[in-house]
Amino acid sequence: MPARTRTVLAPSLLPRLWLALAALIFASLTLAAHAQESRQTERVVRVGYQKYGTLVLLKGRGTLEPKLKALGYRVLWSEFPSGPPLMEALNAGAVDFGSAGETPPIFAQAARDALTYVAHEPAAPKGEAILVPTASPIRSVADLRGKKVALNKGSNVHYLLVRAIEAAGLTLADITPVYLAPADARAAFERGAVDAWVIWDPYFAAAEAGGNARVLADGIGLVPNHQFYLSSRSFAAENGAALDAIVAAVAEVDAWAKDNTDAVAKELSPSVGIPAPILAVALRRQTYGIRPLDEAVTREQQRIADTFHGLKLVPKTVDIAGAVRKPGS
Repeated sequence: MPARTRTVLAPSLLPRLWLALAALIFASLTLAAHAQESRQTERVVRVGYQKYGTLVLLKGRGTLEPKLKALGYRVLWSEFPSGPPLMEALNAGAVDFGSAGETPPIFAQAARDALTYVAHEPAAPKGEAILVPTASPIRSVADLRGKKVALNKGSNVHYLLVRAIEAAGLTLADITPVYLAPADARAAFERGAVDAWVIWDPYFAAAEAGGNARVLADGIGLVPNHQFYLSSRSFAAENGAALDAIVAAVAEVDAWAKDNTDAVAKELSPSVGIPAPILAVALRRQTYGIRPLDEAVTREQQRIADTFHGLKLVPKTVDIAGAVRKPGS
């Protein structure tokens, strides 16, 4: 049998091999430590969104993530059925950023003053309405006296109802509010359990398309119907650059959506569960152009808050101006 040979390293090579091995181990440990540190220091932005609106479009298009990744953040998305529960989550610290109509932030402020108004969309008074069945004898808002009216408590349409009945010489005591979420309200409306339904788009557009709903009044001349973008106060104070990046991303999607209504409708249709042609009707009643709150919008929001406090629907006065994000903050 041939003799086995054994490779013997020269003594002069051993120190160099040990040094190379030690360097490799050190590099591996360093990379692992950096990765762990990166995971520990990576910050999270929790965005609350509803099935309809600019934020769900932003989520679908995926343009926010790279903007925030460059700043050391990742994004977590949470869906909410309407503005009131989203504002509750913002108040509780469960989300950092979200959007809602005029009324939900006011109820949230009255419960716990922990949010900041970051920006708003222009008024869209055609995007909400009081509906009655097509064959209903109700012909004016004044005819709602003694009637059952379905609405989502604390939502934008709550203020529309208040303003509409006041303009007609009525008060809330003259009607019977029935507080229901949109899906339950539509079911009650369609089976005749309520006499009227106060609702916003795209549910408004879907009800119109169903053929058994007539518009008694929309927001024109009664309410502005703004959409607000809001942050928790603590997040806004500590993450100004991230907040600016979110607003910039919303503005980009907004600008695209304004000129691409049919494409937006097609994109949103699967998540909303409403056919694209119906969504397109709602989108044409929507407004675009996110911007900071000015004095006029702040005053109008304060007027809404004071109205609800006067009606004892919120337990205390709230200060809108004190909750508006200041430029450059």
